[in-house]
Amino acid sequence: MAIDVDARVTLRSMTAQDIDAAVELSREQGWPHREEDWAQFLEWGEGLVALLDGRIAGTIMGWRFGEDMATLGMVIVTNAAQGQGIGRKLMQAMLESLAGRTVVLNATDEGLPLYKKLGFEVTGTVLQHQGSVPAVPLAELLPGERVRPMGASGDGLGDLYSKASGMDRHALFDALAECGSTVVLSREHQPVGFAQLRRFGRGWSIAPVVAPDLGGAKALVSHWLGLNTNTFCRLDVTLESGLSEWLQKLGLPCVGRVHTMALGPAPKGGSEARIYGLAAQALG
Repeated sequence: MAIDVDARVTLRSMTAQDIDAAVELSREQGWPHREEDWAQFLEWGEGLVALLDGRIAGTIMGWRFGEDMATLGMVIVTNAAQGQGIGRKLMQAMLESLAGRTVVLNATDEGLPLYKKLGFEVTGTVLQHQGSVPAVPLAELLPGERVRPMGASGDGLGDLYSKASGMDRHALFDALAECGSTVVLSREHQPVGFAQLRRFGRGWSIAPVVAPDLGGAKALVSHWLGLNTNTFCRLDVTLESGLSEWLQKLGLPCVGRVHTMALGPAPKGGSEARIYGLAAQALG
């Protein structure tokens, strides 16, 4: 059902038939998302498109986690249509759909003013690292610690991810595991962290990374980088994680940063494990 906003702009639900146009919008912004990336995002969540004179001029997507949390992203307005309030209309419509939930997003500098006007508050910073490395030093593992493939039972990693992020991530973990590979950090045979690898954008995304401490996060990331030397890899790490400087030294430069923002009470992670690397900037 279309929602008339004014005489020239109409919002409607995003469908699979809109993905080609959405890819063109993201390419115009210099974003690396492939058709497959857009399709996965839509499969896992919901989206809206803005039609300007009948042509797709903007997008937004949202993902629900549990009963009280959500993230949103892929907020794009084509360059030729910016400044006409389309981004605000998309945001307001998606926020109405997600009403009653805390909504988290990662904002570029350009989007920051609009999100602040809508009531979002900055809660953190995410740094984007990407590139290829020719060699990776062996991880320094603690006694009784190892990195191994995920077991057939899933090792309870959906629970670990949910506690670390402060929102229900069970379904997202299963979806990510299905389209990628997962390794587990275990200590004395108990799972205490994990990292996943999947195709995304220009190469591979090491995401998410969940660990009990910085050393464990480095061990997990080193595993995937070591198996993918001279291959384009991307990580989106939190500023407070301490991974950024280490990645820089390995040869993965920081190419951008975004501001994590929340509308409503920000999710609070647990103490056993933390989020060191995001599943994606859009997914949080």
